[in-house]
Amino acid sequence: MMNALFGIDWQKIFVPSISIGEIIVRGTIMYFVLFILLRIVQKRQAGAIGITDLLVIVLLADAAQNGIAGGYESVTEAVVLVGTIIFWNHSFNWLGYRFPQFQRFIYPPSIPLIKNGKMLRQNMKRELITKDELMSQLRQQGISDMSEVQEAHIESDGNISVITSSSQQRQNRPKKALK
Repeated sequence: MMNALFGIDWQKIFVPSISIGEIIVRGTIMYFVLFILLRIVQKRQAGAIGITDLLVIVLLADAAQNGIAGGYESVTEAVVLVGTIIFWNHSFNWLGYRFPQFQRFIYPPSIPLIKNGKMLRQNMKRELITKDELMSQLRQQGISDMSEVQEAHIESDGNISVITSSSQQRQNRPKKALK
């Protein structure tokens, strides 16, 4: 009875049941497949965090869960998989920092939704944003009338940024000299 409660198979906990190389290849394949799938999804569905951040959260949660729940034969397998996922996430961030072309692949450019108070319906259609959703976002930023908006863009993280006509006028206004 005591052996059943406290008998720990240390070899099963730490010695992998499959090759470390296979774990790394599987983790790499899943990272790239999920990255590409998430990159294709419209931006507004990514929410307020970036695609790579979302991907890492999902993969790490799954990898850690399998290691904790015994989906793997050893903790070592889970640690190698988590390390592989973190490696690719760091590599993508580093590549985006070093190479602007890669950065544009990871974080696509913003898409204009409003220009000079007029909705750009073709872009809204492409991003699946209705007029009601857009107006809701404007109201949340304290804007009640679309004519106040000089530009509104959906950013790569799914947020909508707005430049109002009044903010543009403030920027162009000559600065008063301090006395």
